[in-house]
Amino acid sequence: MPLKYRRVLLKISGEMLAGEQTYGIQPSILHNLADEIADVLTMNVEIAIVIGGGNIFRGLAASASGMERASADYMGMLATMLNALALQNALESKDVPTRVLSAIEMRQLAESYIRRRAIRHLEKKRVVIFAAGTGNPYFTTDTAAALRAMEIGAEVIMKGTKVDGIYDADPLTTPTAKRFTELPFLSVLNKSLKVMDATAITLCMDNDLPIIVFDLTSPGNIRKIIAGDPIGTIVSKNAIVN
Repeated sequence: MPLKYRRVLLKISGEMLAGEQTYGIQPSILHNLADEIADVLTMNVEIAIVIGGGNIFRGLAASASGMERASADYMGMLATMLNALALQNALESKDVPTRVLSAIEMRQLAESYIRRRAIRHLEKKRVVIFAAGTGNPYFTTDTAAALRAMEIGAEVIMKGTKVDGIYDADPLTTPTAKRFTELPFLSVLNKSLKVMDATAITLCMDNDLPIIVFDLTSPGNIRKIIAGDPIGTIVSKNAIVN
């Protein structure tokens, strides 16, 4: 079967793993996600994942409450490691070879991030999970996703959410919200649409790396996107607002 993408980076928020809970990891969500990824690997694609930590700790929120920003961000990076290890365990329970690469050295838990090592793991058809963001405070996991995607030569960033694309308003609270099928990077920035943070969007725009925002809770969507089906909203340099 012809595939549109051969190497992808999947961006997952920590909140996705929480499911209907307000905190922590919902096991059914984790195992459903592992099933989806295991299924996609049979298509002979290479998958890297950047996972957030907002279901456990959010540095920006802690900073707003008075905590020193750098310390809060480092705590958020540790939260991403918890999620990465949980996802690794779920994937390996499905016999999916997986490696966690951390931007902060934690030798007992994960390999330290080295670009060439990450690419080699992908070439060997191992799922690579990038943990601890960029390893620096003041940068989000969105920015980490854009940075890692470019470093490993990913063809697209697939951002999994709970809605089926980008809207001009919150579709959960505004029934009349309009969904876009495609958007140029500049429109996302100018309209302040909450797709990814501005640093991540700018990085992708400067390097012509498309982003697809889609509903991760709908089974089979990852496979459909890789096959080229028009799922979700694609953000790219030459997209037309419609």
